[in-house]
Amino acid sequence: MSVWRPSVTVAAVVERDGRFLFVEELQDGRRVLNQPAGHLDPGETLIAACAREVMEETAHRFQPAGLVGIYRWHYKPADVTFLRFCFSGKILGTENTPLDKEILALHWLTPTELKRQSSMHRSPLVQQCLDDYLAGNNFPITVLSKDYG
Repeated sequence: MSVWRPSVTVAAVVERDGRFLFVEELQDGRRVLNQPAGHLDPGETLIAACAREVMEETAHRFQPAGLVGIYRWHYKPADVTFLRFCFSGKILGTENTPLDKEILALHWLTPTELKRQSSMHRSPLVQQCLDDYLAGNNFPITVLSKDYG
């Protein structure tokens, strides 16, 4: 009997002066836009994973402060179900470190600019996370249970 396991990911909605930070990367041979995001590593907390992924993809030190939402998305071409935890927070500074090799560029976009580039969204979660953040979804980070692992 096989055991189904979703792929757990984290993402960050990062705002500065009404613009939001997105990464441009390659997925299946095409350029896509995504929030800074990535996979939860074994033994890592969701909050630590989010801070790490933002650093690796953008060279920004990020402190998650709220939970925008939890999302499930089935990516049919690879038959993978993603469980995404999206956080809001603040930038604490930047580092002079190289970005992940998959990152082609960083973009600070307004909500209108992001919507105009919908054909480039890596998944429907890109727009949904931003829309939920703009709608005021910002749950206390304490809604996540303590890590007992």
